[in-house]
Amino acid sequence: MKKILIIEDDKLICSELEVMLNNSGYKATVLKDFENSLASILNINPDLILLDINIPFINGEELLRNLRKESNIPVIMVTSKNNEIDEVLSMSYGADDYITKPYNPTILLLRINAVLKRTLNKIIDTINYHDLIIDIKKGVVKKDKEEIILTKNEMIIFLYLYQKQGCIVSRDELMTELWNNDEYINDNALTVNISRLRSKFKELGCSDIIETRKGQGYILL
Repeated sequence: MKKILIIEDDKLICSELEVMLNNSGYKATVLKDFENSLASILNINPDLILLDINIPFINGEELLRNLRKESNIPVIMVTSKNNEIDEVLSMSYGADDYITKPYNPTILLLRINAVLKRTLNKIIDTINYHDLIIDIKKGVVKKDKEEIILTKNEMIIFLYLYQKQGCIVSRDELMTELWNNDEYINDNALTVNISRLRSKFKELGCSDIIETRKGQGYILL
């Protein structure tokens, strides 16, 4: 489950964001210590940050600039300011996206998902999952000296499930993800790919990692 850190001093907005994110399959955390904000961020080590520009002790843009000296954690700026200067400054300081208040919750969730997906595909070459190493560029799963090759479709399916780890993913979502990567497969082919993916992980001693939820989809444990 992806951890999202909310950096916002409006308690009502924090509460609304926290509920929305938790209900959407994320683990929301609210920053409490604004005076030592950078140290707190690094200690929490979230998967993504929603950062307001106007926060106590330090301007959000300045905090972003300081953060980029220490970490590449994805950041979406959330602010009531609606002008191009703030947007340009935020992006130049290293923000991954920018959204203004009042925001549409659905659009915010879509942007969060897009940034997480883009970040996964951009900066991560390998994933440590249980006691396995998934080498994305080579398309293989490794354990000690053993190595098993994943097909392109199998890797796409695993990465999407990994991105949503701990949450149910429908068959339609997986087929849409494959379609978006120019890898169209039908319903039966998806079943076959899931079965092969399970078998390959089982060969490396990692059984029952993809659980079927009847009538709902799959969940990566």
